[in-house]
Amino acid sequence: MFCNSQELFPMKKLALSIFIFCAFSTFGFSQNKTTDSLIVVLNCTKNDIDKAKTLNEIANSYKTSDPKLVLQFGEKALQLSQKIQYKLAEGNAFLNIGNGNIILGNYALALQNFSNAQQIFEKLSENTSTDTAEIQNGLARAYGSIGIVFSEQSNYSKALQYDLKAVKIYEAIGDLGKCARLYNNIGIVYKSQGQDFKALEYFIKCLKIQEKNGDATVGVIITNIGNVYLNQKNYDKAFEYYAKAKSLFEKYPDARGEGELYNNLGLYYKKVEKIPQSLEHYSKAVNLFASIDDKFGVADTYYFIGEIYLEQQNYTAALSNTNKSLSLANALHVMEQIRNAEKNLSIIYDKMNNPKLSLQHYKLYNIAKDSINNSENVRNGIRAEMNFEFEKKEALQKKEQEKREVIYSEASKRHQQQILFIVLFIVLVFGIVFLINNRRQLKKTLTLQKELAEYEQKALHLQMNPHFVFNCLGSISSFIVQNGTDSAIKYLSKFSKLMRLTLEYSKESLIPIDKEIESLQNYLELEQLRFNQKFDFKITKSNEIEDDMALPPLLLQPFVENAIIHGLIPKEAKGAINIDFSIESNNLVCTIADDGIGFMKSQELKENLVSVHKSMALDITKKRLEMMEAYTSKTSNVSIKEITDNGNVSGTKVVLNLPIQYITKKS
Repeated sequence: MFCNSQELFPMKKLALSIFIFCAFSTFGFSQNKTTDSLIVVLNCTKNDIDKAKTLNEIANSYKTSDPKLVLQFGEKALQLSQKIQYKLAEGNAFLNIGNGNIILGNYALALQNFSNAQQIFEKLSENTSTDTAEIQNGLARAYGSIGIVFSEQSNYSKALQYDLKAVKIYEAIGDLGKCARLYNNIGIVYKSQGQDFKALEYFIKCLKIQEKNGDATVGVIITNIGNVYLNQKNYDKAFEYYAKAKSLFEKYPDARGEGELYNNLGLYYKKVEKIPQSLEHYSKAVNLFASIDDKFGVADTYYFIGEIYLEQQNYTAALSNTNKSLSLANALHVMEQIRNAEKNLSIIYDKMNNPKLSLQHYKLYNIAKDSINNSENVRNGIRAEMNFEFEKKEALQKKEQEKREVIYSEASKRHQQQILFIVLFIVLVFGIVFLINNRRQLKKTLTLQKELAEYEQKALHLQMNPHFVFNCLGSISSFIVQNGTDSAIKYLSKFSKLMRLTLEYSKESLIPIDKEIESLQNYLELEQLRFNQKFDFKITKSNEIEDDMALPPLLLQPFVENAIIHGLIPKEAKGAINIDFSIESNNLVCTIADDGIGFMKSQELKENLVSVHKSMALDITKKRLEMMEAYTSKTSNVSIKEITDNGNVSGTKVVLNLPIQYITKKS
């Protein structure tokens, strides 16, 4: 099951509730009673398997009260389960240790342990003839927990990837309760990416299940839905859901959740310019947060109240409430709250004609801001290191998986050969059996040839990546020399964005056409910077192209690069490149046209150079097209022609005719 945190709005920034994946749910006195009884059971247990299970249960029972004890008992469970080679308990121990670390904010360690659990449950799932619900549940928890870590680290694409893996398992085994919590988490990821409609879709899916099951946390989800409508400025819908949430909090008391609801209502009334009602609800929020000693919530709400009084030019009331927020923020050491409060205090004292105190608080604001920036830089470094290690481990796991598949394939082949010898013996008597078996082997051979072509295509794609990086780094080097440090920093920023897109799809044999367009857009912007806006460019796509149509990554980039370097740069006037994607005769046609000096003139210039750089990009691309033909059994070709105008060369046109392929197979 899951333990959940409530929705928070620190300093106007929307933070939705994420449900953390845990094995059991026990709270308060009942939790302590359960833990004590489990310890008694542990002391009486002599069987190591039962001890490992009990240690995991004890570790899990502390998750809502003491994460350090979660780690302590989780480590004991891990050591014992590894000693007796009890993989199921080992996987659950890694999950418990991961939960303890995520509660303590140690995301790198949490991710490492969740990844270990994932690997164990995946192997158990592969090696078990009948997948048990416990193994599938453990695997889904591992996927979901990894998704939470990535979500907390703002790596939303990875978070979504693992959340969808987890929800697929829960949907398959019919666990609607956990599906609901995952729908909520997926909605949060989409909301964080600014995709309000997708977020709303998953929040509503979660809501339907929770209403059916009578879930006590349903008020939180309804508040989330209201927040989406508020963000879209659909104030009537927002208020409708806030009203529903309020009635549910009366039915299922939750002081923190209700306090956040009142904060949301305060923001709602502020947006519809009903300030007295806004202040009334913020006051209710303060009382609720104070009743559960939630100093963070109280500090937040005082800040909101201070903002309203500042906008109304009631500087005395604004000063009083902002000072209360600052005092609590200092006690809690919450730098974001300190920064915002100090900034508003500087503005308030300036409006009150007290420049001395205004300057003093402005300096404190800058100190807090610098502290946050430094902390964020450290977090970014840790986050990058964590993601690198995870990707590295994920790649190693993939290689291990491939090795296991090869071993399994070889064993399968040997087994098939043994069967074949028996069949061949029988074939001497029964000719018809020989013919059937012969046709079967022919079909198998064709399948293997098709798979071989696919692997060769992937290998050629991997050759393109270092070639592309080498060219970009060379461009950056020359740009630093020619344009100076400040311009180089801007260039590097765009380069890092391009490399992030390239690395994201470096393992894929196909990517959506929109992603290829995005990569080309970034690459062309880099080259525009490098050559001081020497050329313009335009990328167009036919409406006939479907969203899931795809092509191999980095297929067009070498041709675009040649158009710039050999076609446009030698040209004295400003040039232009037009890239077009269209559908013709059931083929994907990619056209790259430039108004440069032309193909033949470019060849003459290269022959006159003392040293001619040998480019492998076009050769590799042609080989990739050959492999695509072998894989798809459809024609792939490229043509390069000069563009002429009344007998004069006016540029070069490259046309690639590719078979239409999709990311997922169409039904």
